[in-house]
Amino acid sequence: MKLTDIATYVVGNPPPHYGGRYFVFVRLTTDGNVAGVGEAYCVPFEPHLVAKMIEDVFARYLQGEDPHNIERIWRRVYSAGFTQHPDLTLMGVLSALEMACWDIIGKEAGQPVYNLLGGRVHERLRSYTYIYARPGDKTDVYQDPELSAERAVEYVRQGFTAIKFDPVGPYTAFDGRQLSLAALDLSEKFCRLLREAVGTTADLLFGTHGQMTAAGAIRLARRLERYEPLWFEEPVPPDAPEEMARVARGTTIPIATGERLATKYDFHRLLAAGAAAILQMNLGRVGGILEAKKIAAMAEVHHVQIAPHLYCGPVVGAANIQLATCSPNFLIQESIERWQGFHADILQQPIRWEEGYIVPPTEPGLGVELDLAFIAKHPYTGTMLHLDMADRPL
Repeated sequence: MKLTDIATYVVGNPPPHYGGRYFVFVRLTTDGNVAGVGEAYCVPFEPHLVAKMIEDVFARYLQGEDPHNIERIWRRVYSAGFTQHPDLTLMGVLSALEMACWDIIGKEAGQPVYNLLGGRVHERLRSYTYIYARPGDKTDVYQDPELSAERAVEYVRQGFTAIKFDPVGPYTAFDGRQLSLAALDLSEKFCRLLREAVGTTADLLFGTHGQMTAAGAIRLARRLERYEPLWFEEPVPPDAPEEMARVARGTTIPIATGERLATKYDFHRLLAAGAAAILQMNLGRVGGILEAKKIAAMAEVHHVQIAPHLYCGPVVGAANIQLATCSPNFLIQESIERWQGFHADILQQPIRWEEGYIVPPTEPGLGVELDLAFIAKHPYTGTMLHLDMADRPL
């Protein structure tokens, strides 16, 4: 079996853009006409250029290769251009190609990918969602704790047993910083009102995006501990695991992090520092499915759990589900609400979600197929990036 062809798709995600402004998908085909799909997460270049990067890497390292040779392909791409270092751009490209290879491998074997990586451990996967804004909201749900608490109750009624929110405020290229007293008060008020609203029926997941210094994060964490959040997410920027470890030592709230890291080498430093209790690798950036499985195994040795990150499209979601299903130390999976709307429309069959849980597919490969006719009607024509940070200090 040989990889012969590639197609890339830059799909515009219509407002309200849950999961980002666009999704970058890839579809690989073999000489036996078996096709596999993948997705790159948040590569920091204009998305049509990212598609060209994926095509370039395919032509250099995958075309004519047997897709079963995951390790050989991985090492060659990881070392491309004399890099041999966790490069987020190259790893995003490789992740998309690698998961497409796994989709093909599973289809050839007639098995879901999780059966090829150790077999099914979990019959269903607990999921959580961010509290999202909705059309017609009179205030900003991200800054209005009363509205956020009301929405949390709605999610709990749908079946969710964990809710994530991020009231800390904007994140900037110049973080970390000390939060203002007003921001500290607002964050604490969010936790108080959400805990009063949902009681013990749902876990609270306190999200941040590396806005704080370690000292500032500890100040905030001490205010939040009484509300028993399940985690405190990425409290400091991701480039200093030693500082993340300072926060972990300074609070009783479990630290969750990892969405902005790539490869087992980044995650080894995190684990060695004792910086996290929960790893949030994104399979569209970390280096693919096998790399994520290796990281999950490393975490298992440290009695650390995994909660795969998702703020992109449903192909990364499908890869996350394969990893979670076969990982004993899986904790919870990020969902974008119930995988409905556009996230369902771009697939031939939507991801199955029932009363707060994802039901792993039994179809071979990743268990999803792109609806090519539908996504052809939704090209992304802009030049903005998937996500942005403020470009000046706050």
